[in-house]
Amino acid sequence: MAITLNHTIVPAHDKDASARFFAGIFGLKYEGATGHFAPVRVNKELTLDFDNAESFEPHHYAFHVTDEEFDAIFKRVQEAGIPYGSDPWSMENRQLNSRKGGRGVYFRDPNGHVLELLTRA
Repeated sequence: MAITLNHTIVPAHDKDASARFFAGIFGLKYEGATGHFAPVRVNKELTLDFDNAESFEPHHYAFHVTDEEFDAIFKRVQEAGIPYGSDPWSMENRQLNSRKGGRGVYFRDPNGHVLELLTRA
């Protein structure tokens, strides 16, 4: 049996706004809070459950995407005026990386979490 991650809780200052931001940038649906969480289904295996928290350390979330998904998500990042960069230490250099012959980019969400897109795992 392959082990898959089913869900994880993403701490947020405003769970609803954070779920909307994530869903909007990634081209996913957000259908509103369900119980205590504001869930966003990433794929058939994974849901990100946004939850309110007063304080938390920023987390890093990396997403392996197709070239087409990369183009669409990256376009929304640029249109939203979100600073981005080629690595986690240069997240505002407005460059992409080309690790393993693919493309990658890092940017922050409104809570300070680092979101990474990569086309080659």
